[in-house]
Amino acid sequence: MQAIHMKSHSFIKGAAVVAAGGLLAKMMGAVYRILLMDALGGRGMGMYQMVFPLYSLLLTLAATGVPSALARLVAERAEGQGRAVLRAALPLFAAVGGLGSLAMFLLAPAVAAAQSEPSAAAAYRLLAPSVLLVAAVACLRGYFQGNSRFAPGALSELVEQAVKIAFGLFFARLYAGDPARAVSGAVFAVTLSELAALAFLAACAGRRRALPLAARSLAFARTFGWGKKVPFAPPCARSPADGPRAGELLRAVLPVAVAAGALPLCSLAESILIVRLVGRYAENATALYGLYAGAATSLVNLPVSVCYGLAAASIPSVAALRAAGRVAEAEERALFALKCTLYLAFPAAAALFAFPAPVCSLLFRLPAEEGAALARLVRILSLSAVPLAAVQTLSACLTGLGRSKRAALSVALACALRLGAEAVLLRYPQISVFGAAYAAGGCYLVAFLLNLYYSIKERKNRIRIGGHALKFALLSAAAAGAAWPLRELSVFAALAAAAAVYLALSVPLRAFRPEEVRLAWRNRYDRTRRTWLQPR
Repeated sequence: MQAIHMKSHSFIKGAAVVAAGGLLAKMMGAVYRILLMDALGGRGMGMYQMVFPLYSLLLTLAATGVPSALARLVAERAEGQGRAVLRAALPLFAAVGGLGSLAMFLLAPAVAAAQSEPSAAAAYRLLAPSVLLVAAVACLRGYFQGNSRFAPGALSELVEQAVKIAFGLFFARLYAGDPARAVSGAVFAVTLSELAALAFLAACAGRRRALPLAARSLAFARTFGWGKKVPFAPPCARSPADGPRAGELLRAVLPVAVAAGALPLCSLAESILIVRLVGRYAENATALYGLYAGAATSLVNLPVSVCYGLAAASIPSVAALRAAGRVAEAEERALFALKCTLYLAFPAAAALFAFPAPVCSLLFRLPAEEGAALARLVRILSLSAVPLAAVQTLSACLTGLGRSKRAALSVALACALRLGAEAVLLRYPQISVFGAAYAAGGCYLVAFLLNLYYSIKERKNRIRIGGHALKFALLSAAAAGAAWPLRELSVFAALAAAAAVYLALSVPLRAFRPEEVRLAWRNRYDRTRRTWLQPR
């Protein structure tokens, strides 16, 4: 039986790298959205957001499940065999991404017409090539993640954001008098950013960085088996070094893609439901959708992005423990990742709930009516930040445990309930677009409870998670309450005071036990620096 090499990087170290990169990228993205909203206006931002639900859906089918699935496959193999997984996956998912790009290009006029914005068709077509690019980027990120090399993926996100900001603002300002062309230019910047991310990851994958550009490109191509003959090996002669077959890759990716794709599909349906249903009684339906999807959702996703590092680090960690037959330890690892997620998500959600108006007025320059609507949307959506972050972590843990189909089932069911609730709530003028925010909170709560049931089998562990959630919720409420008097003075002072109180209370109330802190900084899979374990 094949031995599994236990890599020696720290679980928390890997999570911290991904979280830091993700947080910085999200902060850059948040600043970009503020500047972009100023350049495009409410209607332009609404058009900009309309393009992305279909794009996200196609990315899900072509690439979203790829990093998680490849990370698991790479982590389950011995050292040095991960590149065989990449060689098998890259051409397969590049082809799938190419089909997604073609579909987006051809469907652009029909989808834009369904969204009541025919002028958005050009933006769809300029964004279409990025589906292919993201598929290739996803393969490389999954390869690095499975080898516990988190820095290239985190840095590629920063490169991606920097290019998008530079070109997006350039085009938005250049065509400031024409909203349709300005939106198309800003969308084209996304395609350029994915091209830059792919080039960066390709350079990181090269073995000799000091080679000239032409020689480096040739070496990178040969790394993946291009330009050289590979002898045919019959099925009985295949070894793990030959890499997985296309069927195995698709079986690993498809459930993860379904789980991740339910949310973009739900967002696509939302972009149609909100504009059409709210448009029956409000003339600014597109602007309201822009506030909901472009501003409020982006703010609430910031704490979720911070917790993404825990999800990314959980997959190779849990997968290797499961492959070694250490199922109980794999569940403990998932439990610890979820606890860390709740510890980070609760105070962030409490801050958004307590101080939505100061935060929104600081970040966005909006008319009074739109500013009030945005603050209310942020307050409602803040209730969904904790379950959404927990769903993200538990879905990753389920992937590592080989139960990705159950994650797909829970998210799909929750999204179906969300769309049903929105179809009812959005019909009432007194509820309006806020019905979508209420439905989102219920959706993520259902998905969290189902994922918790599937991933944490021990009843005592579920009770422990309930205790952790209650403790962190009370700590967050106390921190927000202590900072409440400072809200009129300065939002920065209020948030800093809340963070200081939260951290100060965490020590005497034992948010983490000393043995948990020691475990977090140990080697990820074993107490020794390097260990070979035979799976049972």
